[in-house]
Amino acid sequence: MSPTRRALLALALGGFGIGTGEFVILGLLPNVAAGLHVSIPHAGYLISAYALGVVVGAPLFTPVSVWIPHRRFLILGAVLLAAGNVASALMPSFGALLVVRFLSGLPHGPYFGVASVVAGRMVSEGRRASAMSIVFAGLTVANVIGVPLSTLVGQHFGWRAAFALVATIELIAALAVLLTVPAATGTSDGPPVRLIHELRAFADRRIWLSLAIAIVGGGAMFCTFSYITPMLTHLAGYRPALITPLLVIFGLGMTAGNLVGARLADRALMATVYAALGSEAVIAGLFFFAIHNPVLALGGLFLFPFCALAVLPALQTRIISLAGGAPNVAAASLHAAFNIANAVGAWVGGAVIAAGLGYGAPNLAAAGIALLGLGIAVIAGRHDRPTRTVGGDGEARRPTRGGRDQARPPRQPVRDHH
Repeated sequence: MSPTRRALLALALGGFGIGTGEFVILGLLPNVAAGLHVSIPHAGYLISAYALGVVVGAPLFTPVSVWIPHRRFLILGAVLLAAGNVASALMPSFGALLVVRFLSGLPHGPYFGVASVVAGRMVSEGRRASAMSIVFAGLTVANVIGVPLSTLVGQHFGWRAAFALVATIELIAALAVLLTVPAATGTSDGPPVRLIHELRAFADRRIWLSLAIAIVGGGAMFCTFSYITPMLTHLAGYRPALITPLLVIFGLGMTAGNLVGARLADRALMATVYAALGSEAVIAGLFFFAIHNPVLALGGLFLFPFCALAVLPALQTRIISLAGGAPNVAAASLHAAFNIANAVGAWVGGAVIAAGLGYGAPNLAAAGIALLGLGIAVIAGRHDRPTRTVGGDGEARRPTRGGRDQARPPRQPVRDHH
């Protein structure tokens, strides 16, 4: 295995720990509620607290990466994530755990943002989306292996043991980053980047449009995913004991979509975004009908997250490209946007169910949300054509058909030969 591949896998291991730590609470919510003597809906606030921490942490702590070498920043982030999960395992009351879950979410976005930048710099330009997808694969594989494993540990040894397991994973990830990621990644490829340059990237409306695509497109997935368990039990007719292996299928769809979307994004970035969002809308609409059939439901359970996650590496590559030489804050903001999508999608799905439209209604809402995301993506693509940007190296850049910037050759002076 090449040194680059080992480094990418080390970064992915940190993402695996993050994904496991974020979603483990979903499988153990009744256990946590019983252990802390609160209702299950009340315990659900722990999920919201972590998501809020991700949203706050991305803009709050990522600027630190401007001054700290990237490898050191990643190690520090993994250690802080481990500490947050250790603290979660030790908290004696619901209020204390609520605060700790918020704090635990703070390093989430900064870690993924900097890890994406580092991954992109370790490979050639034509392979950047694929390299970043390996980092994201840790998050998606967590839904296939990490969450079921930690849920099993929590059910047999108590929910506190599950958080201790996540902390162990993050400490191993910190050691792996130390041993494999080259220190030469630095904080930039050229001159030191100042914080003002990082923030100036947000003056580009195309970055805001990219974040809007993530919020709306991701919101479609979470609109359905937040209520997938009652859909599978009440509509598809599956027994509750089968929910864990069924969610593994959902995680496999996320993992495959992330990897395939990255390969496609390396070839045609914005075309991948259009195709993924359009397909997500179609699958969501079909899933409204398929969820009533236990066999057809399995296809939707895989294809829905496949389409949703195919967008993510393309958007991450686009944002880093648009940010030029100041990508850290912009890259981390994508993960804040994805957690906003979590909250918005869950709220919309809950609203249509509360309106008496049934457990299948979130799928139709998701189809509409995905179409809205596609509309935003088309607007973003149109902004690419006439707009020139200035990269972090000061060179004028022009977007290509795929949505990626390229350096424009400097204009040669006209010489007078007379």
